[in-house]
Amino acid sequence: MFAIVRRLLFGLPLPTWRQKHERLSKILALPVFAADAVSSNAYATEEILLAFALAGAGGAAWGLSIPISIAIAALLAMVVMSYRLTIFAYPMGGGSYIVTRENLGTIPGLVAAASLLTDYVMTVAVSIASGVAAITSAYPVLAGNRVMMGIVFIALVALGNLRGLRESGTLFAFLTYPFIICAGTMVAVGLFRWVSGAEIVPIHETFSETAKPISWFLILRAFAGGCAAMTGTEAVADGVQAFRPPESRNAATTLVYMAVILAFLFIGITILANVYHAVPSDPSLGEGNSETVVSQIAKGVFGHGWFYYIIQIATCAILVLAANTAYQDFPRLSSILARDRFVPRQLANVGDRLVFSNGILALSALAAVLMIVFKANVHRMIPLYAVGVFMSFSLSQASMSLRQRRLKGPRWRMYSSISGIGAFVTAIVASVIAVAKFVHGAYIVLALIPVLVYIFLKINQHYIEMAEQLRVVDGRFVAPSPVKCTAIVLVGMIHKGVLPALEYAKTLSHDCRALYVEIDPNETPLVRDRWEQFGLGVPLVILESPYRSLIQPVLKYLEEVKKERPDHVVTVVLPEFVPKKWWHQALHNQSGIFLKIALMMRRDIVFTNVRYYLEK
Repeated sequence: MFAIVRRLLFGLPLPTWRQKHERLSKILALPVFAADAVSSNAYATEEILLAFALAGAGGAAWGLSIPISIAIAALLAMVVMSYRLTIFAYPMGGGSYIVTRENLGTIPGLVAAASLLTDYVMTVAVSIASGVAAITSAYPVLAGNRVMMGIVFIALVALGNLRGLRESGTLFAFLTYPFIICAGTMVAVGLFRWVSGAEIVPIHETFSETAKPISWFLILRAFAGGCAAMTGTEAVADGVQAFRPPESRNAATTLVYMAVILAFLFIGITILANVYHAVPSDPSLGEGNSETVVSQIAKGVFGHGWFYYIIQIATCAILVLAANTAYQDFPRLSSILARDRFVPRQLANVGDRLVFSNGILALSALAAVLMIVFKANVHRMIPLYAVGVFMSFSLSQASMSLRQRRLKGPRWRMYSSISGIGAFVTAIVASVIAVAKFVHGAYIVLALIPVLVYIFLKINQHYIEMAEQLRVVDGRFVAPSPVKCTAIVLVGMIHKGVLPALEYAKTLSHDCRALYVEIDPNETPLVRDRWEQFGLGVPLVILESPYRSLIQPVLKYLEEVKKERPDHVVTVVLPEFVPKKWWHQALHNQSGIFLKIALMMRRDIVFTNVRYYLEK
C-alpha cells in the first residue's frame, strides 16, 4: 500500500540515463528560476513606501520612490551582467559559492554558501507568506488561518518538486506566466491611463503631511528595502546544469529575460503606487490596513471587478511558486557542499525522480518552522531575508572583479569595474539593512551565518579525519587478526521464532549462550522447563531485574562478557517475528528497536536480527 501511495504522489522512478532529458528549456526554466525575482514585485515597492511611512515621512516622500526604483533597476543591470560572466566562467553551477571559494578562499566561499542557504529558506517562507497575504487581502475572513495556509502551500510546492524537475517546471509554468501577463497588463493599462490624462481615482484621497525631515539614511533604508526586488537574481547562476545544452548560453539568455521583466514590473508598480496613492500595509502603522500595495493598485486600475480577483489569484500563485526557485537551488547548492564535504553526504543523494529529495525535505521543514515562529508575517521576515542575499551578491561580484583582473580577458577592465561597483553598492545595501533592521531580526542572520560556517568546517574536519583513518595504503597495510566471536541470543518466551535464531547463533561461535531477563519471577520456572526441552543444547543465562528493566541488565551483562573475553567480538542475536499485516506491528512491544539504539555506539558489539515471518 505504501508503494502504491508513493507512486501516485511522486510518479514512477526514473533511470539515470534520463537525467539529461529531464533538463529544462528556456520557456520552462524562466518560470522555475525567475519566479522568486518576478514575484518580489508584490512586496518590493511596498517595502520602499513602508520605510517612509514607518519613519513618519508621510506622503511627501512618496515621489522619491520612483528615482529609488530606477536606481535599483540600474543596480540590477550590473548584478545581472556580473552573473552572466559567472555563468560562462562556471558552467557547472554553484554560483556565488563556487566563484567566491575559488577567488577569495574557502572561508569567504562558505560565508557566501551560508548566506545563500539562509536566503533560500527565507525565500520559501517570505514568498508563501506573501501569497497568503494576497489571498487574505481579497478574502479577509481567512486572515486567522495564515500559518496553516502557509504550511499547506509549502507541502504542495515540495510535493511538486519531489515529482521531478521537468514535471514541476511544466506545472509551475502554467501558473507563473499568468502573473506576468496579468501584472504586465495592470502596469501597461495603468501607465497608459496616467500618460493619456484619463481620470485617476486615488485609493487614498490625501496623504498625511510630512512629520519628519527626509534624511539620507532614510533614503538608503528605503533603497535597501526596495532591493528586495533583486532577490532571486542569483538563482540562474546556481542552477546552470538544470538547463538543456548549451547550458551556459540558455542560462544567460534566461537571466536577461528575467531581469527585463523584473525591471519593467518593478518601476511600473512603483509609479502606479504614486499615481493611485497606495499606502503600505503593516500592523505597526496603527491604521488597521491589511491590503497590499499591488491589491490597491489593481483595485484602482480595474475597480473591484473580476479582473481584480484574477490579479490577486495570480499574485498569490506567483508568490507561492516563488518558493520553487529556492526548491531548485537549495538542494543543488547543498549537493555541491556535500560533494565538497561541508554538509552531510545525504544531501548529495539523487532520489528516484532524479532530484535531490533530501535537500527538498530539509528546506520544507526549515521553512515551515519559520512560518510558525513568525506567524506568516512578511514584514517580520523581510529583515532576515535581505541581509544574506546581498552578502552573497557582494562576495560574488567582488570575486568576479578579481577574476577579471587576474585573467585579463577581452574587455576585462569594463567587466571588472562593473562587478566592483556592483559589489560596493550591494555591500552598502547589506550594511544598511543590517543596521536599520538589526533589532527587527537582522541580528539573527548576522549571528547565524558564522555559526553555519563553523558547522561546515567541523563537518569537513570530521570527513577528512574519517577518510584518513579509513584509507588503505600500500606498504602500511596489516591484515587484521582472525575474528573470535561470542554469540548471545536474547530470548523471552520459547516459541518458533527463537529456534532459527539459536541455530544461526551456533554457526557463529562455539561459545554460544542464551540470555533471559527475569521481569516476572512467576514465569521463570516455565521458561527453564521449556528450555530443557527446546533449547537445542544452548546454555541459558537468567538475569534478575528487580526494577523490571530490560535494557540495563543486558548492557551490564554484555560488559561483563567483554571483560571476560576482551579479544572477542560479542554478537547479540535477537529473534524477531514479522506479522503479516503492517498494522499488526503496532500491537507488539518494540524492545528490539530500543536495544538497537542502546547498542549502536558500543564498541566490539554486533547486533543482528533473525526474523520469523508469520502467515495469515
